[in-house]
Amino acid sequence: MKDLLLITPPFTQLNTPYPATAYIKGFLNTKAISCFQIDLGIEVIAELFSKEGITNIFEKEIDHEAASQNSQRIFALRNEYIKTIDQVIHFLQGKTPTLARQICSMNFLPEASRFNQLDDMEFAFGNMGLQDKAKHLATLYLEDLSDYIVEHIDADFGFSRYAERLGKSANSFDELYLKLNDHYTYIDDITLKILKEKLESVQPKLVCFSIPFPGNLYSAFRSAQYIKKNYPHIKIAMGGGFPNTELREIKDPRVFEFFDFITLDDGELPIELLYKYVFSSQPYQESQFKRTFLLENGRVTYKNNSTQHDYKQTQIGTPDYSDLQLDQYISVIEIANPMHSLWSDGRWNKLTMAHGCYWGKCTFCDISLDYIKIYEPISAKILVDRMEELIATTGETGFHFVDEAAPPALMREVALEILRRNLVVTWWTNIRFEKSFTRDLCFLLKLSGCIAVSGGLEVASDRLLQLIDKGISVEQVAQVTRNFTEAGVMIHAYLMYGYPTQTIQETVDSLEMVRQLFEMGILQSAFWHQFAMTAHSPVGLNPEEFGVTPLKQEILFANNDIDFTDRTGIDHGQFSFGLKKSLFNYMHGINFEIPLQDWFEFKIPKTTIHPDYIHDCLLESENFVFKGNSKIIFLDKNVIAENYIKAKKQNSWAYTRITFHLKTNVVTVDLEQEKAEWLIKVIQENTFENPKRVTLQQLKSQFEEISEDFELFWFSKPMQQLKENGVVLSL
Repeated sequence: MKDLLLITPPFTQLNTPYPATAYIKGFLNTKAISCFQIDLGIEVIAELFSKEGITNIFEKEIDHEAASQNSQRIFALRNEYIKTIDQVIHFLQGKTPTLARQICSMNFLPEASRFNQLDDMEFAFGNMGLQDKAKHLATLYLEDLSDYIVEHIDADFGFSRYAERLGKSANSFDELYLKLNDHYTYIDDITLKILKEKLESVQPKLVCFSIPFPGNLYSAFRSAQYIKKNYPHIKIAMGGGFPNTELREIKDPRVFEFFDFITLDDGELPIELLYKYVFSSQPYQESQFKRTFLLENGRVTYKNNSTQHDYKQTQIGTPDYSDLQLDQYISVIEIANPMHSLWSDGRWNKLTMAHGCYWGKCTFCDISLDYIKIYEPISAKILVDRMEELIATTGETGFHFVDEAAPPALMREVALEILRRNLVVTWWTNIRFEKSFTRDLCFLLKLSGCIAVSGGLEVASDRLLQLIDKGISVEQVAQVTRNFTEAGVMIHAYLMYGYPTQTIQETVDSLEMVRQLFEMGILQSAFWHQFAMTAHSPVGLNPEEFGVTPLKQEILFANNDIDFTDRTGIDHGQFSFGLKKSLFNYMHGINFEIPLQDWFEFKIPKTTIHPDYIHDCLLESENFVFKGNSKIIFLDKNVIAENYIKAKKQNSWAYTRITFHLKTNVVTVDLEQEKAEWLIKVIQENTFENPKRVTLQQLKSQFEEISEDFELFWFSKPMQQLKENGVVLSL
């Protein structure tokens, strides 16, 4: 028995738990409030894609004459699917890696239409390893089955979203309400069977649904409906990303036939107060609520009468992934791109370096909402403490920092803390393409275990980047992506088209910028999104300033995406196919020479961007710029010094050969003996283990006690060699 049951409804991610309930459970632990958490999504997937589940699907009556050729083929091969499904799922769960060889034999899995894209396996995979190739083939196999389910069993099914269209800015509750009063689907039957088992086992008094996305909404309502009908004594609350953005103006009382409470923004304090309300004998009128909708006298009422402040990030505890069936998650690879696969492949412990966004200005972003507006970083020490705790409790050393944009200075401190503790971790995160990401910082991040970053290039046009208030330029993006790439860190860029006032010429020029970034090899992955105006962004709040006219509707339920007309009158949607097709080619490193016009079936103007624009952006070097306030770190203190005499004609000098044994190479430099002894002493005093870091100006002062012209020494060929190999970092 537990007081609370925390639920993530179907469907979110297949490979790793969505972290919201883990964060809440970690916080409730600090308050000694007992709770149990479940990810209904992965448990439903595990039952659906099992021998029994697939057998049941193929036993359902279907209209074979009306069925597509693809589903007729899948049905004809049903015994092969039933035979192989358990083995494929076990493989994707990491339990039977040896099956990869059978899968890659191309004579093990039944193949339907999803496999048509594999005309050239070498093109699709390049140097992809056997395990990744097998995961991709197994993913196609599951997608074939998914197509059959969508056609014959449940048209709303999706692996990472379920009935998503019902939640996407549904200004009216009518359509969702109608579906909830319809018969159960096969997916519903599985979901509610598992939910019943959990309710009987946990026996909670309060059930809290975390709904991150529109694709979780229908199942949350269906599950809440079941609880209301069969366990009327249980109170039900909803929170998470979807209500935080979409349900801030909710008015329809029918929603509260399913839920007793809807909480907004950070959930820790609202849930603690709900717990006190449910478990106390205090009258309702005297109870305290924080950012909570409820039904009062038949009307939707917003209660925010608690004067208690939200908890600081240092007070919320470490996310707790216990209770979740971590061995059930499956790693899938939908696209043969190593950066893309990070979102769906592998188990990642999810953390945040900071609450909110330190920039908080982008005009397309929901910067008026607390989850972005309120910026509060966590100290590197606390963050790495939490990482170590999660490693101990989950056994996983992979971390995905799910920040809006991780702060560069904090990333640096986290990297140094990881190195000081001698931790072996793998991590990735989202960033802004700040000029702070110098070559040396990128190298340090790589050494600490950073394998990838994703960031918003948005519209690759300096005019539009300024209008967006992105605070970056295309030139700056090119230099930062170059720095990360040279450090061995993969880069993914979010791209946007159709921003207000964007011209056709700017769309074409943006594509040319992207083409050059890929051709230069400094961008490994990207994705185009068409601009969507949201209610809580500066564009949505002040549309007239951006040349758009919103098409307003009465809001009774959800409100986020807003339909609009752009004064340019351009149909930006027509660019979608060409932009995505060209990007697919560029990500595979091919067809850079094809004219941009060839990607589109309609006439476009020629680009105005010089063919060497990105190349020229990378010519500027900061190697010989003296920055006195730079913090200097030496990454290797174990040096081998060998003194010798250098003679020329009648003269001789005392020299020292210093050797550094790095992980992948050996670096040797020769310096005058006095300067070498000074450098060795400085190195041993200023390694990454020392929390007090010396500045370049301080080094200059120390050096000039024994010699003169520090700049000549600092920019000498031996010192450049140490910098290029990462022995010396300037941060």
